[in-house]
Amino acid sequence: MLKQRTLKTKVSATGVGLHNGEKVKLTLLPAAIDTGIVFRRVDLPDAPEIQVTPDAVSDTRMCSALEINGVRVATVEHLMSALAGLGVDNIVVELDASEVPIMDGSSGPFIYLLQSVGIVEQAAPKKFIRIKKKVEIINQDKWATFEPYHGFKIDFTIDFAHPVLEDSGSNVKINFSDNSYIAEISRARTFGFVHEVEYLRANGLARGGGLDNAIVLDEFRVLNTGGLRYEDEFAKHKVLDAIGDLYMLGHQLLGVFTAYKSGHGLNNQMIRALLADTTAWEYVTFDDTSDAPAGFKEQAVHFTPPQFGAEF
Repeated sequence: MLKQRTLKTKVSATGVGLHNGEKVKLTLLPAAIDTGIVFRRVDLPDAPEIQVTPDAVSDTRMCSALEINGVRVATVEHLMSALAGLGVDNIVVELDASEVPIMDGSSGPFIYLLQSVGIVEQAAPKKFIRIKKKVEIINQDKWATFEPYHGFKIDFTIDFAHPVLEDSGSNVKINFSDNSYIAEISRARTFGFVHEVEYLRANGLARGGGLDNAIVLDEFRVLNTGGLRYEDEFAKHKVLDAIGDLYMLGHQLLGVFTAYKSGHGLNNQMIRALLADTTAWEYVTFDDTSDAPAGFKEQAVHFTPPQFGAEF
C-alpha cells in the first residue's frame, strides 16, 4: 500500500520574507493522519491556523498567499513545491511572521530541511486526485490544461521578451516517472528585473529580495556572479511554482498539466475549475504498490543543497 507521509520530528530555520523583508522563524512539525497541510501563525493571539485548500488562496500577486478570517501567510509556493516533491501529506508549518522565508529563492533549502529530519510513512493509504477528462482555461494569451495520464507530467512554456530568456530554454517537459524533482527542478530560483524593483517596493513587494535569493536581470544580462544553475532555470522555476500551486489541492495529481505563460493566478484557477467539475476527477489509493505509477514509490532521493544556517 502507498501510505501517507509526515516528518519524523520537527525542524526549524530562520530567514527573511521576499516581499515584506521581515525576519521569520519557520518550524516544520509532524502531523497526524489526514491532517493535510496546515500553516500556523504563532506570532498572533491563539496561534490561528490556515488549512491549505484552493479556496484559501486569496492573493496571487507575485506569489501565492493564503488568508482565512484575516490571517494571512504569503509566498507559500516554494515550500508547497518541496512538500509535493517529497510526497509529504501531513505537516504543520509554524511561522512567527506573515511570510514564508525566501531562503535562496528555490525549494532546495526546504528539501534539505525535510530530509535532514527524515520522512516517515503513516498507517493510512495515500490519496491521489486522478484526472478523468480534459479541463482547460484560456485567459487572453495564457492557457493551461489538465488531461488524464497514469502518472504526473508537466509541459510548461514561458515567453519573455528579454535577450537572456529568449536564449535560454523556454519549454520544460518533465515526467516524474523518469525525471527527478530534486535533481532537475528544486534548485531553480525565482527571478526578476532591475527595472521592476522600484515599482515593486513602492507597492510593498520585493523588500527582502536580492542577488542571494533571486536571479536578477538588467536589460541585457544576468547580474548574479554565479550565473544560472540550469540552462533553462527560468522555465524550471515556473514549473517549481506550478507544482507548489497545484499542491494546494492537498493531494498529489495523477495527470498531465500543460501550460503556456501560466502563473500563480491561472494555476489556482485551474485547480478550482478542476474541483468544480466533479466528473473531471476522482480520489484514488493504491493498496498494491505495483499498480501505482512509477515515480511515486521512491520520492525521497538523497540530496544535500548548500547549507544555509538551519537550526536543528
